Amino acid sequence: MEKRPVGACACAALLQLAVGGAQADDLLCAGCQVTLGIGGTYYDFDKTRGIVAPVTFDWSGNRYELGVFRFTTAQYVEAYGNYSERYANPYWGFSLSRRWRLWERPTWGVYFGAGASYKTETDQLNSTAWNFAWQLAARGRLSHAVSLELAIRHWSNANIRRPNRGQDFATLALVF
Repeated sequence: MEKRPVGACACAALLQLAVGGAQADDLLCAGCQVTLGIGGTYYDFDKTRGIVAPVTFDWSGNRYELGVFRFTTAQYVEAYGNYSERYANPYWGFSLSRRWRLWERPTWGVYFGAGASYKTETDQLNSTAWNFAWQLAARGRLSHAVSLELAIRHWSNANIRRPNRGQDFATLALVF
C-alpha cells in the first residue's frame, strides 16, 4: 500500500522535471506542484538526529497537499549530555492537509496547513498510527519554474493515547 503513493509522487516529480513548467501543469493538473527535499527532526527544540526525506504533491493552487515522508534514521533524545534514549526507529509517514495562505506577495508566501497523518510505526513520540497534522511553511520563488519551501511540521494524537510527545520536523524543499 505504501508503494503506490511513493511511486505516484516519484512519477509526478520525474514528469514535472522532464517536461518542465507550464507543459507539466497541462499534463498533471493546473497549478499542481511537486516538492523534493530534506529535513531534520527535533523534540522540545533539541535535535533528535533524525533525517527525513519529504516528497509532497500539492494541487488547487497549493490549497491541498499530499505528503510522503521517509524518516531515514532513528531518533534519539539527549539525556545527561549524550543521545542515549531511542524514541523512534526509521519509518514511513503520510499526510493529507488543507493549506491556507496567511500572506502572499508576488514572489513569496506563508501558509498554514492542517489535516491528518499516518505513521507505519508507533513509538515513544506517538502511540497511535493516525494523528493530527499541522504545518507552517514559507515559500519563495527562485525562478519561473522553481521555488524553495521551508516548513515546520507537527504530528500529534492530541493526547488521545499516551505517550504523545508528537513528531516534530523541519523540511527544506525545492518546488517544481
